[in-house]
Amino acid sequence: MALTLIDGTAALIVFGGTVLATVLRSGFAEIGATLRALRRAWGPHYSADAGKAELAPQVREIRREGLLRANPRKLDDRELAEATEALFHTRSLEALVKAHARHRQARRDEAETGVRVLAQASELAPVFGMVGTLVALNRMPAELATGDAVTGAIGMAVVTTLYGILAANLVLAPLARWVERAAEREERERQVVIDWLSEQVGGALPHGREGRGESRADQPRKVA
Repeated sequence: MALTLIDGTAALIVFGGTVLATVLRSGFAEIGATLRALRRAWGPHYSADAGKAELAPQVREIRREGLLRANPRKLDDRELAEATEALFHTRSLEALVKAHARHRQARRDEAETGVRVLAQASELAPVFGMVGTLVALNRMPAELATGDAVTGAIGMAVVTTLYGILAANLVLAPLARWVERAAEREERERQVVIDWLSEQVGGALPHGREGRGESRADQPRKVA
């Protein structure tokens, strides 16, 4: 009987066991954070140029009219929307930076959770490869009557070990590093946008309020 690398039982033991153990160890909240981190890493990469382009009309108005007379515009990016709203509300760069820092910490926590969960899964996969090997070897004494049965049991033992090693080193560990790199890249791009925005609007702030979080006393502005 020829050995095959496709074995449904081996796949169920290794992949099913790894998923179940990871869920039990991490919990549904961390699994959800991991899925969000993967979706963020898989989706379109954040671009500083795109962020600047979205903010450019708002920046031009602020520089032309001044922060007191400019109207806040609707932005698609939630972080930029909240950061600019904080800037308009307090007339303070400090508030803008703090809003950015809150979002940055939330993204960092989500990415770190994703990396940790995927790293745990990469540690568990070889363990379930060994579990599959033990299951296969446990079947051998009852199947020694036929050579094909022995070959099948040995084949399953080999395949489960292989599945565990491949899942850990070619799927799960690379995914963890991928999430980490994507998060680092996004933070670099977003920091470029915040630094640029601070530089562009700093001169339009009321004198002496560049670092103070004072609320606006005027009426709420209509969103453009």
